[in-house]
Amino acid sequence: MSSRRAVVGVMGAGEGASAEAVALAEELGECISTRGWVLLTGGRPAGVMAAASRGALRVEGHLVVGVLPDEGKGDDRQCTAELDLAVFTGMGKARNVINVLSADVVVICGGGGPGTASEAAHQLNAGRPLILLEVLALWRDFFLSLSKGVVSASDVQECCRLIEARLTEA
Repeated sequence: MSSRRAVVGVMGAGEGASAEAVALAEELGECISTRGWVLLTGGRPAGVMAAASRGALRVEGHLVVGVLPDEGKGDDRQCTAELDLAVFTGMGKARNVINVLSADVVVICGGGGPGTASEAAHQLNAGRPLILLEVLALWRDFFLSLSKGVVSASDVQECCRLIEARLTEA
Protein backbone atom coordinates (compact mmCIF):
# COMPACT_ATOMS: atom_id res chain seq x y z
CA MET A 1 0.00 0.00 0.00
CA SER A 2 1.44 3.32 -1.07
CA SER A 3 1.59 6.21 1.35
CA ARG A 4 1.84 8.75 -1.48
CA ARG A 5 -0.36 11.75 -0.86
CA ALA A 6 -3.13 12.34 -3.38
CA VAL A 7 -2.46 15.15 -5.84
CA VAL A 8 -5.31 17.46 -6.80
CA GLY A 9 -4.81 19.76 -9.78
CA VAL A 10 -6.65 23.07 -9.81
CA MET A 11 -6.78 24.71 -13.22
CA GLY A 12 -8.43 27.90 -14.41
CA ALA A 13 -7.90 31.34 -15.85
CA GLY A 14 -4.74 33.28 -15.13
CA GLU A 15 -4.76 37.03 -15.70
CA GLY A 16 -8.38 36.98 -16.96
CA ALA A 17 -9.84 35.19 -13.93
CA SER A 18 -13.00 36.69 -12.50
CA ALA A 19 -13.16 37.81 -8.88
CA GLU A 20 -15.61 34.96 -8.25
CA ALA A 21 -13.22 32.34 -9.68
CA VAL A 22 -10.33 33.75 -7.61
CA ALA A 23 -12.41 33.59 -4.41
CA LEU A 24 -13.51 30.01 -5.17
CA ALA A 25 -9.94 28.96 -5.96
CA GLU A 26 -8.62 30.36 -2.70
CA GLU A 27 -11.29 28.53 -0.70
CA LEU A 28 -10.67 25.35 -2.74
CA GLY A 29 -6.91 25.48 -2.14
CA GLU A 30 -7.51 25.70 1.59
CA CYS A 31 -10.00 22.81 1.48
CA ILE A 32 -7.52 20.65 -0.45
CA SER A 33 -4.72 21.29 2.04
CA THR A 34 -7.00 20.76 5.03
CA ARG A 35 -7.68 17.24 3.75
CA GLY A 36 -3.95 16.51 3.45
CA TRP A 37 -3.91 16.42 -0.34
CA VAL A 38 -1.15 17.99 -2.44
CA LEU A 39 -2.24 21.02 -4.48
CA LEU A 40 -0.88 21.22 -8.02
CA THR A 41 -1.39 24.30 -10.21
CA GLY A 42 0.16 25.98 -13.22
CA GLY A 43 2.31 27.85 -10.71
CA ARG A 44 2.12 31.36 -12.11
CA PRO A 45 1.37 34.38 -9.85
CA ALA A 46 -2.00 35.08 -11.48
CA GLY A 47 -5.66 34.22 -11.22
CA VAL A 48 -6.83 30.78 -10.13
CA MET A 49 -3.27 29.42 -9.80
CA ALA A 50 -2.14 32.07 -7.33
CA ALA A 51 -5.43 32.08 -5.41
CA ALA A 52 -5.51 28.30 -4.89
CA SER A 53 -1.89 28.44 -3.71
CA ARG A 54 -2.67 31.24 -1.24
CA GLY A 55 -5.53 29.26 0.22
CA ALA A 56 -3.49 26.06 0.55
CA LEU A 57 -0.60 27.83 2.24
CA ARG A 58 -2.85 28.88 5.13
CA VAL A 59 -3.01 25.25 6.28
CA GLU A 60 -0.25 23.70 8.36
CA GLY A 61 1.35 20.74 6.55
CA HIS A 62 0.48 22.07 3.09
CA LEU A 63 2.31 20.98 -0.05
CA VAL A 64 1.83 23.27 -3.05
CA VAL A 65 3.41 22.38 -6.39
CA GLY A 66 3.48 24.62 -9.46
CA VAL A 67 4.28 23.28 -12.92
CA LEU A 68 5.56 26.34 -14.79
CA PRO A 69 5.85 26.97 -18.52
CA ASP A 70 9.29 28.61 -18.59
CA GLU A 71 12.84 27.49 -17.85
CA GLY A 72 13.18 29.46 -14.63
CA LYS A 73 16.15 31.53 -15.81
CA GLY A 74 16.91 35.00 -14.46
CA ASP A 75 13.90 36.98 -13.28
CA ASP A 76 11.55 34.22 -14.50
CA ARG A 77 12.80 32.02 -11.66
CA GLN A 78 11.07 34.28 -9.13
CA CYS A 79 7.91 34.81 -11.21
CA THR A 80 5.78 32.18 -9.48
CA ALA A 81 2.80 31.95 -7.21
CA GLU A 82 3.60 31.16 -3.58
CA LEU A 83 4.78 27.55 -3.89
CA ASP A 84 6.54 24.87 -1.90
CA LEU A 85 7.91 23.35 -5.10
CA ALA A 86 8.31 25.04 -8.49
CA VAL A 87 8.80 22.72 -11.47
CA PHE A 88 10.24 24.69 -14.39
CA THR A 89 9.53 22.80 -17.62
CA GLY A 90 10.63 25.10 -20.44
CA MET A 91 7.68 23.61 -22.34
CA GLY A 92 5.33 26.58 -22.63
CA LYS A 93 1.72 25.49 -22.89
CA ALA A 94 2.81 21.89 -23.52
CA ARG A 95 3.30 21.74 -19.75
CA ASN A 96 -0.48 21.34 -19.51
CA VAL A 97 -0.03 17.63 -20.17
CA ILE A 98 2.38 17.39 -17.22
CA ASN A 99 -0.16 19.20 -15.02
CA VAL A 100 -2.94 16.72 -15.65
CA LEU A 101 -0.84 13.55 -15.76
CA SER A 102 0.68 14.48 -12.40
CA ALA A 103 -2.72 14.94 -10.76
CA ASP A 104 -5.00 12.18 -9.49
CA VAL A 105 -8.03 14.45 -9.94
CA VAL A 106 -8.31 17.77 -11.80
CA VAL A 107 -10.72 20.57 -10.91
CA ILE A 108 -11.50 23.28 -13.43
CA CYS A 109 -12.32 26.29 -11.29
CA GLY A 110 -14.48 28.96 -12.90
CA GLY A 111 -13.55 28.04 -16.47
CA GLY A 112 -10.89 29.85 -18.42
CA GLY A 113 -9.49 30.08 -21.91
CA PRO A 114 -7.94 27.68 -24.41
CA GLY A 115 -5.20 26.59 -21.99
CA THR A 116 -7.72 25.56 -19.36
CA ALA A 117 -9.85 23.81 -21.99
CA SER A 118 -6.79 21.89 -23.16
CA GLU A 119 -6.08 20.75 -19.59
CA ALA A 120 -9.66 19.47 -19.30
CA ALA A 121 -9.34 17.67 -22.65
CA HIS A 122 -5.99 16.10 -21.70
CA GLN A 123 -7.52 14.91 -18.42
CA LEU A 124 -10.34 13.19 -20.29
CA ASN A 125 -7.92 11.70 -22.84
CA ALA A 126 -5.98 10.20 -19.94
CA GLY A 127 -9.19 8.67 -18.56
CA ARG A 128 -8.87 10.55 -15.29
CA PRO A 129 -11.57 12.25 -13.18
CA LEU A 130 -12.50 15.83 -14.01
CA ILE A 131 -14.57 18.08 -11.76
CA LEU A 132 -16.04 21.34 -13.00
CA LEU A 133 -16.51 23.97 -10.28
CA GLU A 134 -18.77 26.89 -11.16
CA VAL A 135 -18.01 26.89 -14.89
CA LEU A 136 -20.20 28.46 -17.57
CA ALA A 137 -23.12 26.30 -18.72
CA LEU A 138 -21.49 26.03 -22.16
CA TRP A 139 -18.33 24.47 -20.63
CA ARG A 140 -20.32 22.25 -18.30
CA ASP A 141 -22.58 20.92 -21.06
CA PHE A 142 -19.70 20.35 -23.47
CA PHE A 143 -17.39 18.49 -21.07
CA LEU A 144 -20.23 16.49 -19.51
CA SER A 145 -21.17 15.34 -23.02
CA LEU A 146 -17.65 13.98 -23.62
CA SER A 147 -17.28 11.58 -20.71
CA LYS A 148 -19.06 9.95 -17.80
CA GLY A 149 -15.88 10.77 -15.80
CA VAL A 150 -16.89 14.44 -15.62
CA VAL A 151 -18.93 15.81 -12.73
CA SER A 152 -20.01 19.32 -11.85
CA ALA A 153 -19.98 21.04 -8.45
CA SER A 154 -21.74 24.21 -7.42
CA ASP A 155 -19.59 25.03 -4.37
CA VAL A 156 -16.25 24.19 -2.78
CA GLN A 157 -17.59 21.78 -0.15
CA GLU A 158 -19.43 19.74 -2.78
CA CYS A 159 -16.30 19.82 -4.94
CA CYS A 160 -14.14 18.44 -2.10
CA ARG A 161 -16.69 15.66 -1.46
CA LEU A 162 -16.52 14.77 -5.17
CA ILE A 163 -12.70 14.79 -5.09
CA GLU A 164 -12.73 12.44 -2.11
CA ALA A 165 -15.17 10.11 -3.85
CA ARG A 166 -13.02 10.04 -7.01
CA LEU A 167 -9.86 9.34 -4.98
CA THR A 168 -11.45 6.39 -3.18
CA GLU A 169 -12.63 4.93 -6.51
CA ALA A 170 -9.09 4.90 -7.90
